[in-house]
This record gives sequence, C-alpha cells and structure tokens, in this order.
Amino acid sequence: MRTQGTTYSLMLALCLAVLWCSPARSQVPDTLRSVPDTIVIDTNLVDKLLPSKSKRRGMANFQPDPIRSMWLALVFPGAGQMYNRKLWKLPIVYGGFLGCAYALTWNGQMLRDYSQAYLDIMDDDPNTKSYEGMLPMGYDITGKEDRFKTIFKNKKDHFRKYRDMSIFAFAGVYLISVIDAYVDAELSTFDISRDLSIHLEPAVISTGMPYTHSQRQKAYGLSCNISF
Repeated sequence: MRTQGTTYSLMLALCLAVLWCSPARSQVPDTLRSVPDTIVIDTNLVDKLLPSKSKRRGMANFQPDPIRSMWLALVFPGAGQMYNRKLWKLPIVYGGFLGCAYALTWNGQMLRDYSQAYLDIMDDDPNTKSYEGMLPMGYDITGKEDRFKTIFKNKKDHFRKYRDMSIFAFAGVYLISVIDAYVDAELSTFDISRDLSIHLEPAVISTGMPYTHSQRQKAYGLSCNISF
C-alpha cells in the first residue's frame, strides 16, 4: 500500500516536471516577460503639452497698460482692443468703420452727380444735359427749368450735408475706439469683489418733530446701503 502511494507521488512529480519544461513556456515572448509592473510617464513631455501653472496664472492676471493701449489704437484702429485681449470688440469697431465708409462713398457720389446736374441746367449750353440721366426716361422738362434748378440745388445741398456728417461719423468711430481701448485698460484693475455692493432692504422711518409732544408716526420705505 505504501509502495502504491510512493508510485503515485513519483508520477505526479514527473508530470509537474514535464509541464515545467514544456515548450509552451519557452514560447512566451521576451517582450511580455520584460513588461514592468509600473508605467513611467515622461513629465517633460507633459509639461510641454500642457501650459504650466505660472503661465496660466500670468494669462489670468494680465493687466494692460492704458497708455500703450491708447497709442496702439491711435496708430492702428482696433490694435488697442487686441492688446487688451477684447477680440469680441473688433467686429463692432470695424463694422462702424465699414458703415461710415459706405455712407461717405454713397453721399459723395450723389453729391458729385447732383452738382454736375445743377451746373448743366444752369448754363446755356444745350449740349450739357447730364441731368437727363436723373429723370425718368422720355421725361421733358421744357418750361420747368426753374423748378428743377431748385430741386437739383436742394439735392446737392442735402448730399453735401450728409457727406460731411459721414466724415464726422468716421472720425467719431475712430475716437471712440481709442477712448474705449484706454478706458478698458484703465478699468482692468478695478475692484469688482463682493465688498463693493448695494443692499436694498425695507426700513421704518419715524416722522414728526423730535421735540414736540405730537404723536410720532411711522412710515415704511426702502433703505439703500452702499458698501465699500
């Protein structure tokens, strides 16, 4: 019985030895055997891909110089807004310039046309009739020259007025862009914390003279407290 148990033990040990020395274990790739238990991350690469805390803090605490912003806006319209990092204002600034430029071009062209028409209708040369291009096709103004002289003169004065207003508007948009750049940079350090607040609350106000025996009355109102 002991001999049979010893035989079983020897057979089991032999099977384990065969499994240990089998080719299946030797076929395991060396790359899998050499895989480390931990993963090493290159911190230098992470720092290059992600901005550092100091850079992000510098971008958040950027304080523009008002004088520099003003001079940039004077030299090139919109540069002050770009320096202040308010890029959303650029479409407003350049939209204002484009609108003024269109109004200036349109009124200037109409002023030239009506000025020439007024000069042609005022002279005695029958060959100068540029004003006919402003009238309906086939319209005859014979006998109505005085009336159209007045019309062309009024139109000429009208478009001269709006041409001049367009020039002033163009200059106004330019000045507003400069002022906006300066004020925006100046107010970049303005304290807007919760300490600056306005509190509204109901209040009871006593009415009547304090040194009289008359009964004092109470009035209800609204109290406004400004905290600095």
